[in-house]
Amino acid sequence: MKTKNLLLVGVGGQGVLLASSIISLAAQNSGNDVKMSEVHGMAQRGGVVSTHVRYGEKVYSPLIAVGDADIILAFEAAEALRWSHHLKPEGVLYASPYKLVPPIVSSGRKYSYPENPLNQVRLKVKHMVEVDAFAIAMKLGNPRLANTAMVGALSLHSGIELEHWENAIRKLAPKNTAEPNLLAFHEGRKVAESGA
Repeated sequence: MKTKNLLLVGVGGQGVLLASSIISLAAQNSGNDVKMSEVHGMAQRGGVVSTHVRYGEKVYSPLIAVGDADIILAFEAAEALRWSHHLKPEGVLYASPYKLVPPIVSSGRKYSYPENPLNQVRLKVKHMVEVDAFAIAMKLGNPRLANTAMVGALSLHSGIELEHWENAIRKLAPKNTAEPNLLAFHEGRKVAESGA
């Protein structure tokens, strides 16, 4: 398999690291060499978080160069915009419309939250799929399921078989949450299949 470059971006508390771990394990279990970066940014709630996951026949570095991501998984709308230039021209950006305004913006300092970030993303990238992962999670009764809904969406373009995704979720989901996480994963996958 040609090396796949996945960039996951969001804010602390959204489960970016768990999503990265699920992706890495599914890729590894399907026979790929996998490299995952450490979390960059401030992982505490409200801080920006990004992780790089690369998998393929042989991977030498976990880091993805600007403009070289096959897939961007953006858990927050402004982060989708901020990282969109990392996507390859033919890449796919899966974006949640969820907005989490960081404290520094609401404090009235010189930073401002972008207006209609996903509309701006659509102008910058060829392939964007909006995944309302938070709505999926709330429908299932747990906002913490949004991250696996996002993973479900990207799984369609991953080159990894469904069984490896399901096994990784069963292994890594927090105690007693494997089944709800699997439901969220499949709901996210349905959204991506419909291209919504």
